[in-house]
Amino acid sequence: MMAGGTPGLGAGPLRLERIRLVSADPEILARYFTAALGFSRTTSTRPSVDQRTTFGTHGVSLSLGAQALDLVGFDRPGRPYPDDVPGWSPLFQHIAIVVSDMAAAFARLSATPGWRPISTAGPERLPAASGGVSAFKFRDPEGHPLELLAFPAGHEPETWRGGGPDPCLGIDHSAISVVDSAASLAFYEGLGFSVASRSTNVGPEQARLDGVPDPRVAVTGLRPPGAPTPHVELLDYAGLFPRAGHICGDHDIAATVLVFAGEASVAGPRRLQDPDGHRLWLP
Repeated sequence: MMAGGTPGLGAGPLRLERIRLVSADPEILARYFTAALGFSRTTSTRPSVDQRTTFGTHGVSLSLGAQALDLVGFDRPGRPYPDDVPGWSPLFQHIAIVVSDMAAAFARLSATPGWRPISTAGPERLPAASGGVSAFKFRDPEGHPLELLAFPAGHEPETWRGGGPDPCLGIDHSAISVVDSAASLAFYEGLGFSVASRSTNVGPEQARLDGVPDPRVAVTGLRPPGAPTPHVELLDYAGLFPRAGHICGDHDIAATVLVFAGEASVAGPRRLQDPDGHRLWLP
C-alpha cells in the first residue's frame, strides 16, 4: 500500500460508495446492525469474496438508507479490536449514523445487548459553536466505534430532511483521527476533496461525548468530489498523546476501509493509506 503523498487519479470524481468493516463473525455482527441500528441485508452485484483485493473470504453486505456497509471476515482472522482505543488515537475511526429521533434510536440501541459506551453520560447536545448537534458514541460488539448523530431541528443538511419510517436514516460520514490536519488535508485535497466545514470542539459536553478529559478537537469536514454524502471528517485532538505504535494489519478488526467509486484510473484499482494509516480503496 502507498502511504502519504498524492496518487495519480482517473478522470472521474470520487464518491464514498461504501464502508468496509473487518469482522470476526460477519453473520452475527450483521444481526446486531439490523436489530440495533435498522440496517438491512442487501444483495451486492460486485464480488464480495476476492482474495486478490482482500475483500475477505466471507461477508455480508448491508444498507441503511442510500448508504452501504460491508462486513467481511477471513479464514485466518487478525487481531481483535484493541480495548478502549481513545478518540485521539490514529487508529480511531468511527461511522456516524444520522437519526431523526435520538430518544427512539438510543432506546432501541439500549434494548439490544452487546454494545459498550464511549460517551459517559448518554446522548450529548453540543454547543452551537460545535454545530448544535446531539450525539452519542459507542462500540459495537466487536469494538468498532459508532456514533448516533441528530441535527438540530430546521438545520438538517438537505440529504437528511424529511426523515423516514426508521429513526436511523443513513451514514453521514466516517470520522478519522489524525495527528496533523495540514498533512491530512494535503493528502485528501490531492484526491479532489474540498473543505466543507471547520470547527474547534471544546468543553464539558465534548469531554463526555468523547470520553476524553478536557478535549480540544479541530474538526475538518471534507467533501468528496463526486457526492456530498457520505463524507469524511478529520479529528485532530490537541495534546501530547502517545500516538506512536498503533499499527493495524489488513485482517485485524480495526482495519476499516473507505471504498470509493468513480471512473477508473488507467492504473486500475488502488489501495492507499493516508498519512495516519487509514485505508482507502480507489477505482
